Amino acid sequence: MSARILIVEDEPAIRELLAVNLRHAGHLVSGVESAEAAQAHLDATVPDLIVLDWMLPGQSGIDYARRLRADPRTREVPILMLTARAQEGDTLQGFDVGADDYVTKPFSPRELLARVRALLRRAAPETAEEPIEVGGIRLEPATFRVFAGEASLSLSPTEFRLLHFFMKNPDRVLSRTRLLDNVWGDHVYIEERTVDVHIRRLRLALQPTGHDRLIETVRGGGYRFLPR
Repeated sequence: MSARILIVEDEPAIRELLAVNLRHAGHLVSGVESAEAAQAHLDATVPDLIVLDWMLPGQSGIDYARRLRADPRTREVPILMLTARAQEGDTLQGFDVGADDYVTKPFSPRELLARVRALLRRAAPETAEEPIEVGGIRLEPATFRVFAGEASLSLSPTEFRLLHFFMKNPDRVLSRTRLLDNVWGDHVYIEERTVDVHIRRLRLALQPTGHDRLIETVRGGGYRFLPR
């Protein structure tokens, strides 16, 4: 799967290493050194995926991720956060501002490519799937649109896949492990607490229409999507 990828990394050696490996995998790659330069690039072309360093000169990667998620043009673009910060709190903060995956430095190029492939697959739901409607929510895989009643919702690629999986398995208790395997993929290691972060974000997106109540926390079990 060839994709347009934007690398936002201020260290030239790391930026070039990423670019070489991604180009070798068949992707069209652009690299910039700051959030300001990235925005100038995005004003002209929206990529299929952004590799974003946490520590950038000027505006930080965390602040820029928030900006990307607030912009209708880029809110659905997958973000792979790249950083030397490996503490659990840092990881959760990255996910909380809208990152879809997280790789710490030093990183394996093979691992990074695997995570890029997984993100691109998750960002392109199967267009052959029919729309699904459960509990007053309508999800359209082919157009990447979600409606709660008459309201149109804006979800990130990860929240879209998470809601899709819930809606295909209504009234079932789904463990965090099962959600990770089916939404993120069993070939990518992500901590179970990441599920809680994305559940919270999904509930916030559903809250204005009252549909957040459809996602029930099952103590000791995981989560359940109520079809009513």
